[in-house]
This record gives sequence, structure tokens and C-alpha cells, in this order.
Amino acid sequence: MLVALAGVWLSWHRATAAIHGATQREAATLAEMIAGNFNLATPGKTAREAHRAVREAVHSDSLLLRDVDGLRVLGPDGKVLWSRRVEDEGGLPSPASAGSLHGARIVRQLGGMECAACHADHAMNLGTLTLSIDAPTLRRQASGVFQISLFSLAALGAVLALATALSLHFMLTRPLRRLAGMMRRAEEGDFLVRAPVSGDDELSQLSVAFNRMLERLTSMKAAEIDTHRDLELAHEQLSLKKALEETNDQLQTRLNALSLLFDVAKSLNATLEPQELFNRVSALITERMKIPRFSIMMVAPNGQLEVAISVPRGTEGLTFEIGEGACGYAAGTVKAVYIPDTSQSEIFVARGTRPRGGALLSIPMIHKERLLGVLNFERAEIASFDAGEIELFTAVTDQVAMAVQNAKLHHETVELSITDALTGLPNRRHLFARLELEVARAQRFGTGLSMLMVDIDHFKKLNDNAGHRAGDKTLREVSERMRVLIRKVDTLGRYGGEEFALVLPQVSKAEALEVAEKLRQAVAENEFTHGPSQPGAKVTISVGVATLPEDADSLERLVDCADSALYASKRGGRNLVSGYSPGMEDHPGRERGLSPLKRAKTGEHPLTKQA
Repeated sequence: MLVALAGVWLSWHRATAAIHGATQREAATLAEMIAGNFNLATPGKTAREAHRAVREAVHSDSLLLRDVDGLRVLGPDGKVLWSRRVEDEGGLPSPASAGSLHGARIVRQLGGMECAACHADHAMNLGTLTLSIDAPTLRRQASGVFQISLFSLAALGAVLALATALSLHFMLTRPLRRLAGMMRRAEEGDFLVRAPVSGDDELSQLSVAFNRMLERLTSMKAAEIDTHRDLELAHEQLSLKKALEETNDQLQTRLNALSLLFDVAKSLNATLEPQELFNRVSALITERMKIPRFSIMMVAPNGQLEVAISVPRGTEGLTFEIGEGACGYAAGTVKAVYIPDTSQSEIFVARGTRPRGGALLSIPMIHKERLLGVLNFERAEIASFDAGEIELFTAVTDQVAMAVQNAKLHHETVELSITDALTGLPNRRHLFARLELEVARAQRFGTGLSMLMVDIDHFKKLNDNAGHRAGDKTLREVSERMRVLIRKVDTLGRYGGEEFALVLPQVSKAEALEVAEKLRQAVAENEFTHGPSQPGAKVTISVGVATLPEDADSLERLVDCADSALYASKRGGRNLVSGYSPGMEDHPGRERGLSPLKRAKTGEHPLTKQA
């Protein structure tokens, strides 16, 4: 269409130029013809007549001059000297009468021979002949042709536009719209749609490619669904596995806790010695439960908390008041105290210093609502104890409390079995066990061994006069007075009733006599208070001394000799020390037919005889 329009414009431009040239030539010819008419009309006529004749001649030739407009003769002053219209002569040409210049316009000088007959004075320069030709027939015809061409071209353009629109609608727009609808359905997730394919044009190829893409997407979606299903199954299996692992971890933790409790109970039941018990507990806690710092505190007789054992070592013997520090607070409240970060807790500001950071757990040992002590568990990491560990350590503390109580009961039972309840001295059974041990040692190494038998003088009279409570008090005071004067290796025990026995390892007879005399004097010089009615009463003792191997060669013989020497002191007047000498056993004073050793083994008390 653009090329056709360009061709029509070029043809129109060339036709217009040709018509303009022809019109110019025609206008020049007409101007010569009109000038010739003036030459033919002037002979023998006046100017007016000549002008009229030319006008009539121009009108008579209307076929040639039908397209001529603005035909006039202008004078030198610009006024109209002659015109086809009479009314224009003598005046100035109006702009409207000048005619349009769409055609040809000829301007020719008049004068000379054409005007000499009528205008002799202006023969040389009379005026100007102007002639205009507007819209000649040839131009109108060419314009009509070109208008028809433009109309036809416009009609052809409209037909082509309509055909193009219809072709685009049926061949491009509607298939593209249908394909776009398929794409929207596919975008919404319907991968089973397929675009129709009719032909092998580009749209058909695009539909084929789209269908192939949907097939690939369908396969990928199916694979994605399978993969998603597999992932869900794998995720479920992983969740089950994770839950199983967590359950196994919990079971393992519980098993470790039960194993630790079993080991603690086993270790604690294997010993009744408190120190051995503490060592076993410390080893189990620090090794099995990864507790780098651990301590056991026991309630001392004065009511304070005293460190019995610690890991690492070095704080044994350190004491805390009830309510002081975390351990004292746990003991005072009888509840476990957990400090996640000891450096940020005000409970530690007890002695003007702030401890190192870390986590601390203090659990009181309680047995039948009685406070026995406190167990302290410490780690360097902040908040490193969880609820399960706190529960486990509480159970361990209960086990330790029970074991400590059992050890205490055992110790008390042992003490009761080997200790005289009244005086606190070893009883007769423990005394003879120790004596048997010392005799065996003396016989093996060839060393000396001395034994003292001590009896309180007139003790029966004291009981009768002052009462048994005064007698018991006298026994305790006499035993305490003698105990402070002997060595740690010596054994002072209650033999029975008001009698005491003293075993002196590696002591000769002369040294034993000195010890006996020292004891006699210490008791005699001491004032014993039997009660408000008898203040400042005096008590004396009688002592018998025998030595192995000088006086005897066996344990039984040694006891008999010491007993004989004791009764010799009583016969000598009491408040006396006597060493054994041969023949003392022949004198009266002993129970007939039963030696002191046999009486001790049968559990009978030796009789106190009055001298």
C-alpha cells in the first residue's frame, strides 16, 4: 500500500507538471491571440470600439477561453484599461478578480503596433496584458483519474485490511487464544490438556512443542509425586527413627541411672566403714557421671557442716554454718538447691568472696527426717544439670544417706559391743581380745607386757550410802581420771563391777609399778562429788601388777597373777599398789575354783572381797 501510494503521488506530481507546462503554453498562445485581436480590431476604430470588438471576439471564442480568468489590460498606473467585464475598466483590479494561480498566469507587455492606432501617446509603453487560466479541463480530467485511483487504492486497502483481519482472526488470533487457554489450564495445574494440531505451520509447531512440554511436565509431576511420596515415607521413617533413637537414649540414660544406682547400692553395701564408703561414692560419682568437683559434708557434733571428703582433695575439714552458702541453705531448708550459674547467684556471698562460675547442685542427705549431711555436685559448664540428672543424683543421695545411716548404726553397734556403756571404756570382751593380741605380739617379738588390775575401795559401801547413781558417777570419774594419764597404745577397760584392767604393751614390771602408783595417787588426790549430801568425798583404788614373761608365760596365767596381786593390795589395807610375787595365789581372796580369766570368758563379774 505504501509503494502504491508513493507511485500515485509520483504520477500525480509528474502529471501536474505536464499539465502546468501545457497550460503555460496554452496561456501564451491565447495571449498572442488576444494581442492579435487588438491588432485586427484597431484599424479605423476608436479605442472604445476597438476594446468592445476585442471583448466580443473573446466572448465569441468562449470554447477556447472558457477556462481563462482574470483577462485584463493594466495601465502604467495600475488601473484597468481593458477587461472582459466592462465594469472593471477604469478602476483598480480587485483581489478577487485577480483569479487563482492554480493554473497558468501570463503577463505580456502591450504597446507598439497593437495600440498605436488608438493610443498614439502610449504606443511605446501602454500597459500590461494579464491572463490567468484556472482549472483547465485537462487538469480536471487528470484529477478525476487520480481521485478514482486513490479511491480504488483505498478500497483495495480496506479489502486487504479486512482480509488481513479475518485471516489473522481465523489463522492466528483464534488459535493463539485457544493455545493461551490451554496454557492457562496448564498453569492452573491441569497437565492433561493438549493443544489441537492442524497443519504444519508455526502455530501447529508451537502446539506440538507445547504438548511435548506438557508431556514432560506430566512425567516430571508424576515423578515429583512419587518423589514426594517417597520423601514423606522417608521423613516418616526418619521421624520414627529419631523417636526410636530418642527413646533408646532415654532408655540408655535410664539404664545408666539404674546401673549407677545398682553400683552405688552394691558398693555401699559392701562396706560399713564411713571413710571407705565416702571413697567409693566419690569414685562412682566422678567417674560414672562425669562430675569433676564433688564433696560430701557431714553434720558435725557441734551442728556445723564439715567436709568429710572432696574431689579434688584439699577441702577436707572445712566447715559451714547451717544457712551459709548453697550447702548450708540446702541443709537449712532440707531441699535440693540448684544454682545454674554460681557467679551470678547471691547465695554464695557468705564469706566475702564470689566463687568461680559453673553449675552447682547441693542435695541434703535425709534419713527419717533427720539431716545427716549434704552432697555437692559441681560442673564448670553453666546450666549443665538437667532434670533427669537432678532426679538421679537425688536418688543417689538417698542411697548414700541410707548407707551412712547403716554405717553409723553399725559403728554404734560395734561400739556398744566392745564399749562399756557407763564409762565409755572398752568392755571386758574387747579388753581380753586386745590382751590376747598383745600377748601374742609380746611372745612373738620377745617384748615385755604388763597388766594392772584396779579396784575401787569400799565401792559397795559407797553404793549403799550414796546410791547407785553416785556409784555410777564415781565409776565414770575414776575411769576418766585414769584414761588421761595413760598412753594411746595402752588399753584401759572395765573388767567388771568396780574393777578395771590396764594393758601396758612393752612395759617392764618396774615401769608398770610406777604407772600404777601414778594412777593411785591421781585418784586419791582427786575430790569426787557424789552428790549434794557428800561434797568433796575421797575415793581410793587398789592396784595389782603382773608382767609377762617375768610373772607368767600365758594370758591366763598373767590375768591370775595380776588378780592375785590386786587382792594382796586389798589385804594390805587398800589404797595400795602390789606387784605379783610367787605364793600370792595361795592366800584367800579369790572365788574358789574359778580363775579371773574363766570368769571373764563366762561373762561373770569378779567378786569384790573385803580384806
